[in-house]
Amino acid sequence: MSGKCPETLTPNVLVMQREGFTRNFSTLNFFFMNELKDKVAVIYGAGGEIGGAVARAFAREGARLFLTGHRLAPVEAVARDIVSAGGIAEAAEVDALDEQAIDKHLQSVVAKAGRIDISFNAMGNSPTRYLGPSLVDMDLKQFAMPITSYTTSYFLTARLAARRMLPNKSGLIMTVTAPPARIGTPNGGYGPSQAAKEALTRYLSKELAPQGIRVVGLQPHGMPETETIREIFESRAKTAGLTWEQFSGYLAGMNHPKRFLTLAEMANVAAFVASDKASGMMGTTVNVTMGALDD
Repeated sequence: MSGKCPETLTPNVLVMQREGFTRNFSTLNFFFMNELKDKVAVIYGAGGEIGGAVARAFAREGARLFLTGHRLAPVEAVARDIVSAGGIAEAAEVDALDEQAIDKHLQSVVAKAGRIDISFNAMGNSPTRYLGPSLVDMDLKQFAMPITSYTTSYFLTARLAARRMLPNKSGLIMTVTAPPARIGTPNGGYGPSQAAKEALTRYLSKELAPQGIRVVGLQPHGMPETETIREIFESRAKTAGLTWEQFSGYLAGMNHPKRFLTLAEMANVAAFVASDKASGMMGTTVNVTMGALDD
């Protein structure tokens, strides 16, 4: 395989793009299926496990990626993986709670790529920030933190992306939620925050679908590959005396196949939802809980 992969590092943006080469699928790590060929996708929280997995799946399907996160290093690592496998990705440090930073970044994306086709919000918080005492003993600040941060980030990224999509009457806005949106679990304000995101998905879809913009959420369940699940275990283990085997066995036991959903499986669903083959899917949250949650 011939070609070059120049890297230009600026204080906030790492631009990595492969140019002038012929893809030899026998030597590439990705097999490009092209379901998202030439789609321009912005991913928030791309340095996390979920955002990174979705980014790799989108790249495999031919999307051009603009990856962001509040810490640049892990986002750069994902971008490098994608570029080394033959994809196109740029990494930028963007706080998904900062309206001006989001807006400025989207302006740069449109300037470079001409449009935005997909906005995927995988922004997350450490559970240590919202897990704690029972609700009757929890103070307002701790309870409100996940509600404020998750809903604010989703609202800002969706609204600002939609403004760029409306002139083309085309686009897709996506996010990730979790089962506590619909079941009672001792997670403070986290469950209400996820329920709010699912409601916002429906509201956005109602407004934007007539303009050609789809809005869809994904709801996976308990993936031990993520740092979030490991942190939840550590917090629970201290108070409940659980071993990892007991904790993971409980989570897997909730799923119909008695095993965990993998990041790759979740990302494959995301790639399908983002494709034109899912054009009739909108205003909903896709259940990827492997049966743990009945719709």
